[in-house]
Amino acid sequence: MTLTPSRAEGEGTAAGTGDEVLLPGARAASRDAAAGEVAGAGTAPSAKASSSAVAPPTRGFLARATLVTAVLSIAGALLGLGRDQALAHLFGAGTETDAFLVAWTVPEVAATLLIEDGMAFVLVPAFSLAVARRARAGGGAADAAGGAGGDPVRALVASTLPRIALVLVGVCALLVAGAPYLVAGLAPGLPDPGLAVDCTRLTATCVLSFGLAGYCSAALRAHRRFLAPAAIYVAYNTGIITSMFVLGGRWGVRSAAVGVAVGGCLMVAAQTPALARQLFGRHRPDTTAAADTTADTAAGTTAGTAPAGAPAPEAAAAPAPAVASAEPAAASAENAVNLALVTPVLLFALCRQSQVLIERYLASSLPSGAISHLNYAQKVAQIPMTLSLMLCTVTFPVLAQALAEGDTERARDRVERDVSVAACMVLLGAAAVFACAPQIIQLLFQRGAFTAQDTAATATVMRVYTVGLLGHTLVGALVRTYFSAGRPTWYPLAAMAAGIVATSWIGAATVGAWGVCGIAAANATGITLTAALLLSGMNERRSVPIRTRRVVHELSKPVRAAVLAAVAGSLCASRFGSPGTALFTGGVTVAVVYVLLLRLLGVQAVAPAFRTALRSVTRRLPHARSR
Repeated sequence: MTLTPSRAEGEGTAAGTGDEVLLPGARAASRDAAAGEVAGAGTAPSAKASSSAVAPPTRGFLARATLVTAVLSIAGALLGLGRDQALAHLFGAGTETDAFLVAWTVPEVAATLLIEDGMAFVLVPAFSLAVARRARAGGGAADAAGGAGGDPVRALVASTLPRIALVLVGVCALLVAGAPYLVAGLAPGLPDPGLAVDCTRLTATCVLSFGLAGYCSAALRAHRRFLAPAAIYVAYNTGIITSMFVLGGRWGVRSAAVGVAVGGCLMVAAQTPALARQLFGRHRPDTTAAADTTADTAAGTTAGTAPAGAPAPEAAAAPAPAVASAEPAAASAENAVNLALVTPVLLFALCRQSQVLIERYLASSLPSGAISHLNYAQKVAQIPMTLSLMLCTVTFPVLAQALAEGDTERARDRVERDVSVAACMVLLGAAAVFACAPQIIQLLFQRGAFTAQDTAATATVMRVYTVGLLGHTLVGALVRTYFSAGRPTWYPLAAMAAGIVATSWIGAATVGAWGVCGIAAANATGITLTAALLLSGMNERRSVPIRTRRVVHELSKPVRAAVLAAVAGSLCASRFGSPGTALFTGGVTVAVVYVLLLRLLGVQAVAPAFRTALRSVTRRLPHARSR
């Protein structure tokens, strides 16, 4: 099984030759293109290069896609905060919540492997090529052929979904049966392991639901449908919150585990109708991005010059060649996932998530509530990181297409721009969280069973976590470049393993003296080491040859601005007794100081992105339709 080219959510296939960098499966695409050239031998070369009926996305399209994804992600994050607030209010930060949070490890790892990283890195490219093949066949032609064998997308689903579902069911069964051993391994010092085992058996069902949700998300994003995939965490957290309030009085913290199972099913249900329309509805070339391209490049066309990436006039008049691949669609789908390429992706995602396992293992020997303090602090601290990576999520297929076409300069510019924008955004959030940590935790959680002592402990840990937010963001942004190169690479896994070793050793050495703060400091140090290794390893052999010194120099500017803004915001917030007033004053101070310092230091990365997003706000959101 081979990964297909990670086209820009359904972009046309590359027509480069020679030393062109091909993604896994790009050779199959080249065979299809060659067959099309034979069928249309009299066609001009530019027409051959534009055999796909799926137009590449423009900057405006990417901005609107990012906007929809960000808005729904914010909604999901706010509901996630509501979920944590409900957990703290109903069950506090003690033995019960510690037991549930050990079981919560299963959905955390499953989300990383099956929704956010592993499944996306594998299946988005595969579905992108299948969509491009369907478009070259003339949209509805595949439907006329009948059955999965005539439609590359249906063939891919028929080939992969049953096998993936079977594996997921097997893993669920193993987790349910082995829950006592899993709890003993994750938290050997837990005072109530029986409760944790019960919760783990309930949360284990999310392996199946998360896997199916991740599969649907990858397929829909390849079709340029972002609304349903971005809404899954809204559905998920709604299910958990509802279950806790409805069942909490009778089942205690087990109700939260029931909510995980219910929420996972809602994630699948939220996407199934949209995916069914893509698989079984009428298919036609997606002209959304084409319309944007026409608007953005009208001046170049008027002058008589074809815009970059657009077909020449004679290509526009030529009919799209039918799929003439020697291998049937079903056989192509059979080769859609190569184990040699998938294994490093999944192992990297699992290794990255093991940071949480290490934290909970070390914290299980501390007094009750330590795991809960770490969890609440981490959930709030990572919100800026999650939002800063929205752009990278949308541009991942664009980067993959540039590499597939051998355009390393465009790929390098894309990576450098994404890293700069994501770093500026996450450092602003990190500065605000550091400056106003006590006020944030007090306003969010200090009620019910969550005491003032819990607030102080959680705020202290959260400030330590902010030190590693830039490292987490850089890892999320840079690792995509390694897995877009179209060949097996173990370097990201090695870099992540080095960070995990550092986290383990530093955590074990400091947990006795510093408690949960030592664990958080170990997390920040380990992920920063991984980010440094990934950044230093960016070269043509492994990934994208970026200008490392220039990137590091540019990153130092927002880092300096964030440090000064955090100090200024903290001083202002400490002058007010009311947490609301202190949070508002500290947050405004951080934002003003940070923006002024960015301008003073000459950081220009964020302004173009914001201008493009603002221009897109007034436009229709065509990519958000779910049909």
